[in-house]
Amino acid sequence: MARYIEVTLKKRGVSCVAQLLDDLAPKTCEAVWRALPLGSDAYHAKYASNEVYTLVPPFAENEPGLENPTILPIPGDLLYFYFPPGIITRPDVREVANRVGMVDLAIFYDRDNFLFSPATGPVPGSRYATVTENLEEMAKACDNIWREGFVGEELIYRRLE
Repeated sequence: MARYIEVTLKKRGVSCVAQLLDDLAPKTCEAVWRALPLGSDAYHAKYASNEVYTLVPPFAENEPGLENPTILPIPGDLLYFYFPPGIITRPDVREVANRVGMVDLAIFYDRDNFLFSPATGPVPGSRYATVTENLEEMAKACDNIWREGFVGEELIYRRLE
């Protein structure tokens, strides 16, 4: 049976629904599902183009590793990235990131994304879900974050049962 999650930009009051890709990324889907709800401050990507993400401490009992990898996500893709200690340097999460690493949960809302870091090169992520409802409204809200800023915004993931 298909499993679904809701992704919400809390301050903007916009949500979309995504179907987990259990057949393509079973370990990642199970880890995310078990840990929900998840979320924290929202950020807009600098290099990947049309991406909004949140950073949370690692939550999987066993890190799932790379599944269903991509460096070219399309609109509606939800990706999971694990960054070991020392990689994430944002001042607001540096203490936790240096101690245990961080998980980046991202939603891609438009075309022409390329996951590449000037410091490390290609950054593949695990594509674990795809948006099935309300991508258009979510894309508008994500673009608004690009234009107006992400201060005070939270990106929240929760189960739909």
